[in-house]
Amino acid sequence: MKSLVIHAARDLRLEEHDPQQPGPGEVQIALATGGICGSDLHYYNHGGFGTVRLREPMILGHEVAGHVTALGEGVDTLKVGQLVAVSPSRPCHTCAYCHEGKHNHCLNMRFYGSAMPFPHIQGAFRQVLVAEAAQCAPADGLSAGEAAMAEPLAVCLHAVRQAGPLMGKRVLVTGCGPIGMLSILAARRAGAAEIVATDLTDFTLQMAARNGADVVINGRDDPEALSSYQAGKGTFDVLFECTGVAAALSSGIAALRPGGIIVQLGLGGDMTLPVQAMTAKELELRGSFRFHAEFFTGVELMQKGLIDVKPLITQTLPLTDAVAAFDLASDRTQAMKAQISFA
Repeated sequence: MKSLVIHAARDLRLEEHDPQQPGPGEVQIALATGGICGSDLHYYNHGGFGTVRLREPMILGHEVAGHVTALGEGVDTLKVGQLVAVSPSRPCHTCAYCHEGKHNHCLNMRFYGSAMPFPHIQGAFRQVLVAEAAQCAPADGLSAGEAAMAEPLAVCLHAVRQAGPLMGKRVLVTGCGPIGMLSILAARRAGAAEIVATDLTDFTLQMAARNGADVVINGRDDPEALSSYQAGKGTFDVLFECTGVAAALSSGIAALRPGGIIVQLGLGGDMTLPVQAMTAKELELRGSFRFHAEFFTGVELMQKGLIDVKPLITQTLPLTDAVAAFDLASDRTQAMKAQISFA
């Protein structure tokens, strides 16, 4: 089988590996579709992000879906041929945080395609994947592309949970990449009354306007566009910060009303916070990291037609064109979610 392996920045290779057979409680999956995530792009373009660096070759990918081809012993919840979305979240279920129900903070997390630990956790961009049956969400009624969107959607559903009740709230989303877009969809589903979105490209903002944002603002064309929302100590109840860029966070904080909540999703590295402004307005900063149970909720929401991710899938390229797919996914003037077809 072929796997997509990153060796260093801009050194992405298609390599041959032997497929595995499923053990007890596992299934073998013929991968159909994989979505290129922001973290995949950091490995591809920069060899890592922040202090997380590639120290050995690593199979990329964690947004995947495919069809079950074999069942391991004891698996009776899935069927051969069934389309499944595969959660990359594999907590140990035995550490202190798992016992507290904080599976996303597992001390022994095995998250596909992560260079955080060493040896690295190999990813899911391979033609044949063996996964635990418990990771697999039946995705009947969805396309493989939609099913592969369950992972980024779960990230945003977890962020909405971190924000607390959104019914009737005014929401600001900074950054309209895939996570920003899915945050808009999730916030609207949770009852947000008004959503304003900011970004630096017309393409992403047009996508945001078509997919639930009430107002879109190009911060590159008009750096002061948020100023009207900053009057009277601010306007918004909740900020979903999806860029990891200090300037976006600062402008968003200035537009939050007293008692507002900042949900930080963007992982661009350490940032300097305007602590004085946060203190004076009694703002709350809440981190949002990964997900767990929200993965299966996201699949169900898509199956019921309550969240539609199809418009966000802008390109699907074959595995043989993986490098071109990664280059395209890096271009926010024409790509929202670029996916790779493994079929």
